This record gives sequence, C-alpha cells and structure tokens, in this order.
Amino acid sequence: MQIKPLVLLLSLCSLSSLAAPVVLHNIQGYGFDENRQLVNFQALAFDDETGEVLARGDNSLIAQYATAKKLDGKGQTVLPGLIDGHGHVLGLGEYLNQADLRGIVSEQQSAASVATFAQNNPQQQWIIGRGWNQVLWESNAFPSKNSLDEMVADKPVYLVRVDSHAAWVNSKALALAGITKDTIDPPGGEIIRDANGEPTGVLIDNAMYLVQRKIPAPTPTEKRAALKTAFNHLHAVGITSVHDAGVNTDVMKLYQTLQQEKQLGVRIYPMLSAKDPELQNWFAQGIIDDPTDWLDIRSVKIYGDGALGSRGAALLADYSDQPGQQGLLVTQPDALTEIMRLTLAAGFQANVHAIGDRANRLVLDRFEQLSTSETRQLSRHRIEHAQIVSPQDIPRFKALHVLPAMQAVHATSDMNMAGDRLGVARLRGAYAWRTFIDQGSIIVGGSDFPVELANPFHGLHASVTRQDQQNQPVGGWLPEQRLTLVEALRSFTVDAAYGAFQEDKMGTLAPGSWADFILVDQDIFSIPAEKIWQTTTVETWIHGQQRYKKPL
Repeated sequence: MQIKPLVLLLSLCSLSSLAAPVVLHNIQGYGFDENRQLVNFQALAFDDETGEVLARGDNSLIAQYATAKKLDGKGQTVLPGLIDGHGHVLGLGEYLNQADLRGIVSEQQSAASVATFAQNNPQQQWIIGRGWNQVLWESNAFPSKNSLDEMVADKPVYLVRVDSHAAWVNSKALALAGITKDTIDPPGGEIIRDANGEPTGVLIDNAMYLVQRKIPAPTPTEKRAALKTAFNHLHAVGITSVHDAGVNTDVMKLYQTLQQEKQLGVRIYPMLSAKDPELQNWFAQGIIDDPTDWLDIRSVKIYGDGALGSRGAALLADYSDQPGQQGLLVTQPDALTEIMRLTLAAGFQANVHAIGDRANRLVLDRFEQLSTSETRQLSRHRIEHAQIVSPQDIPRFKALHVLPAMQAVHATSDMNMAGDRLGVARLRGAYAWRTFIDQGSIIVGGSDFPVELANPFHGLHASVTRQDQQNQPVGGWLPEQRLTLVEALRSFTVDAAYGAFQEDKMGTLAPGSWADFILVDQDIFSIPAEKIWQTTTVETWIHGQQRYKKPL
C-alpha cells in the first residue's frame, strides 16, 4: 500500500474552501491506516462533488470546516463501504425474481414451492429457481424429476442447486434438451442416472448447459432491470463494491453503458468470463483503468472444478462418502494451462475457481510454471474459494504471491456435510482462514451471492465465530481457524480492495480515498460476536452521495 505524502494530505484540508465539503460528526467511526491498522474517529469530512474523503478525526473537524454542510450521525457506527470480493450481480438480480428454495427441508416441499411459484407467475415460459440443498433433507439424496413432474408437467422447470454446480429439472426440460438414456456425459459434467441408466433429472456442472442453453436469454431490458434490482439490494445490505465473478461481453457492455449514464449503482470490478468468445478482443484492448474506480476491467474468471456439495470439487483422493468419485474438472488440464497462459500473457489478473485440493494444486502448479516471481507479485493473481487445500500447498499461496479469495459463509453452510465428503484428515486444509492469515496471506473476503445471501455481516459473523446463526456448533466448527473481527473486517474492506488493485482509494476511509461508507445500527466492536450477523445497514454512501436510507 502506498503512503500518501503528508503535504498532500495537508493541502487537501487547506483547500477545503474550494471543495464542497460535508462533515459527518457525532459518529463512532472505524477505518484503516496505511499499515492496515484499525483507526477510530468521531467525524468524517468529505467532498460530495469529487467523492473523496478530506479528513477524519474528532469533532473539532466541525470548526475546521466551518462553512461545510453538517450531518449529525447521532452516535451511530460508521464503517468503510463493504466490498464483496466474489459475487454475481446479474445472478443476484435474477434470483430475487425467481423461485426461492433456500432453506426448504424436503424434496416434496421444494417441489410444492415451485408449483406455487408457477401458479403465481403464469406468464413465465420456463419456471426458474435456485437454492435447493439435499443435504438439508432427511433423505440426504439428490431429488428426482418425478416430484417436479407431479407438480409442474406442462412447462420446463430448471432449478439450480444452492452452490450453482447442479441443476434439478423436470421431464419437460430433459425432453427439450434431448437428454435421454443414450446421451453421453459432457466433459466436466455428469448426468445423474438411476439403476436402469435413465436420467433422474439432476445434472452436475457442465451437464447443466445441456438444458441451460435452451432457456430463452433475457433481453437487454430484462438484464438492465435485474441489475437495478441487484444494486438496490446491495445498497440495503451495505455493499458499495463488488468483484463480479464471470461476466460475458453482453453484460460488460451494459456495465459500460450504465457507467456512461452514471447509473452504475455500485462499483464493479468485473472478471471477464474465460468462456466468453470475445475474450481475445478484450485482451487486445488491454487493461481499462477507470480513474474513478467505478469500472476497472483487468481480470479474468477461469473455471477449475465443481463444488463440494454436489461432489464436483476435484479431489486428490476419493470422496469419503462415495468411493470411486474424485470430482470433476470443469476445464480440462491442457485447456486450463492454455487459458491461464493467455491471461497472464495479456497482463490481466487470473482469478481461478478452485474448491477441491486437486484443483487448487493444478492451479498453483500453473501459476508457478507460467510466470516469474516478480510478475506474480505485480499481478496479484487469485484462487477463488480455495476451500479444500492440501496442507502442503497452503504455503505455496504465499510463496507464489497468489491471493486466496475466500467466502466465510461457505464454511458455516458446508460444515454439515464437509466431514462426510472429506473425512477427518482432509479437514486440516479446509476453510483454513487462520492458517492463511498467519502465514501472511491477504484474504479477499466475499459471499459468492446468490449462492449465499449477499449480507456481508453474515460473512463477518461466520469469520469470527465459525458458527451458524443459531450459534451452532458450540465453540465453533474447526474453531482454530477463526479470525479476529479486525481481520474479518479487513477482508471485506481494504484487503478486498487490494485484490482489485484499489487499496489506495477504497476500504480505509483515509484522506484521499473515496467517500464510500455505511452507517449501521450497532457497534460491531462492542457487541457479543454472535450478534454481528444481526447488524442492519441504516445508510449507504458511495462517492460522497447517499444511495440508501433505511425506511422508518
């Protein structure tokens, strides 16, 4: 992190009369200094035209900025705007308008919920939903097309599992996709079949696309509306910036249009999808470094393996609860090498999805083979998720300057099945936040919404407690991997900004940074840790402008 010269900071203050200053006072403010250490302050001065922080300190700033507009914070807590280092913005907007199966505790209840959604939305040609999780069901088994056929037979149904790595469909959808007993599994995918070889209605990873490609694509108008829905939701939960993990050209151009129209609701750090046919054209354009940091284009999302819940995460040894199964590589090794080589050669940041220990090792090997230590350090390449890593590979993240981009809520969501999937021994390298932090790695925090809920206070709570919202298990799951609250807040602020080359302007509320901040209803540093997830955002400010105020 670069330290801004003191003379520049003083000049910012001395020129306050030329700016359009606002002083937010009577607050319990928290930010970070140039060494990533927590700083407390009672007043924040910022320019609502340039969008920059001018100064922070005690309430004497009111006198220093005598002509400024004064805002009384009424003792509320102020935090830097929270950054989600791995989310899916369009997916969130779409999810908020689809059948929601999150938390439903049986296959039959899930199918009934889908039927209710279909009845309430008769205009829908396809019934789309997400959030089912068979691990929560008493059966603990994948669902069947039969239960959906009983409820919705006349329209195709496509339901994405909570981790986005499996789909549950009805017979109508299978027929439209031409999936039969004779259909061959695509590379990196699996069609789940019954004892007679017939498709059951569950598709894993790349097999999902056999049906997905038949779903009518949303129109530009529908995409724009979905993005607006997502922006509004993110404002309400205190998120001011998102690293959008896997964006195709259509959405990227829509982002650019929204930026030009000053309608981009949150700061977006988009990762170009490695599957986008236009990727080479983006490489030819080169890095787009937006001086306002609303839309910096310089990274690529590359797909390694599947997810643990659907047994698609690529493991070095068999799944403990399914001998003979070691997961799936969504991108085959030679293809993975080539796309990583092209990304690195173009000077872009490579952000590779890797959940299983085999996938993490394959990706680390390629970072080591394809680049020098100097270029790796400058490029800040990332492994997205880094959930199950062989203990001998964890030090390689630090040695190779690879950032783990991890989502704390995945641990508390997965803890009820991770032990079954992995066995005890492999848990030593699973969701190992403390181990990464102690070796000096910088963790880019996030949620992976809409796989998980977007609320970042859920992630802060999970980081600190290793518990669900019912305070289970007692003492936390693998509690030796807990973070302190300061470390957790860093992962959602300045450290997430570091993962996007933005730490000089975001995540600290230091003078000269963007005035992205939130007011919340409780001081997270003075309440019991188990209550952190209950924190509510009262106001959200981005670039010195209020974007959200909680309704009274």
